[in-house]
Amino acid sequence: MNAINSVSEFHRLLSLPAPKHPLVSVINLAESIFLEDDIWKGFVNRFYCVALKREAKGKIRYGQQHYDYDKGVLSFTAPNQVQYLDLRNMECGSGYLLIFHPDFLLKHPLAGTIGNYGYFSYAVNEALHLSADEEDDLIAILHKIDKECVHIDKHTQEIILSQIELLLNYSNRFYERQFITRKNNNYELLTKFEQFVDSYFNANQAGQQGLLTVQRIAEHMNLSSNYLSDLLRVHTGQNTQQHLHEKLIEKAKEKLSTTNASVSEIAYNLGFEHAQSFSTLFKKKTKMSPLEFRQGFN
Repeated sequence: MNAINSVSEFHRLLSLPAPKHPLVSVINLAESIFLEDDIWKGFVNRFYCVALKREAKGKIRYGQQHYDYDKGVLSFTAPNQVQYLDLRNMECGSGYLLIFHPDFLLKHPLAGTIGNYGYFSYAVNEALHLSADEEDDLIAILHKIDKECVHIDKHTQEIILSQIELLLNYSNRFYERQFITRKNNNYELLTKFEQFVDSYFNANQAGQQGLLTVQRIAEHMNLSSNYLSDLLRVHTGQNTQQHLHEKLIEKAKEKLSTTNASVSEIAYNLGFEHAQSFSTLFKKKTKMSPLEFRQGFN
């Protein structure tokens, strides 16, 4: 798999002059022309990318999913995600790309917190839509970053990263608002989530297919695991893993109180490979062991 390792290499592939800063750049899409190069048929970027775009067209494959490049105004990609571009139908349109290498975050608090911005792990077709005023706010931040890239001194990193952090925090606000304003669609997703989890346990699939995972649910729903967890958290206060644990404990209590199956059998039927793992989770959630819980019904 080909890799685009540096900001300067990415500039070259977009027919742009060398970047002002070796680790961070704000690219004007209207000035960009993708070079005809086999690298676009399958590559990974070694840097973060925030795209604020208008009138863009084209098909991109990101990870295991295809999406329309013109879908949404703001989208995010993380380093080392496999991407494929179809240059035959690609039009950059207007807007900006902010790209920054993980090395630029070193020794800064953002290096440890950037993983908390879940939208970098979302499937890109879950893009963010903005109002004109919101676009203007983000473009103003991008202009400040671009201006600061000229100054490479001991203050550069702190100033630029404070602006990047501001942009990411604005994006957090916009994403949470989008979760809320798309209520009807989100409630359909929540219903689909509940139905899938219930059917998995009710059909006793866990004993044959193993412990139900967040990733398996997300794939079934055609969402990224982070997007699903954030959606659930906004609407229910709990992420996907917490919901799964609640459902596991609910089913375990049902079996412990209504059947004579052993703890090991119950653990297996819920998808656990080892009964001890089940007992540990049960005690953590209920403050008593499975046997102690069962004894309360005798």
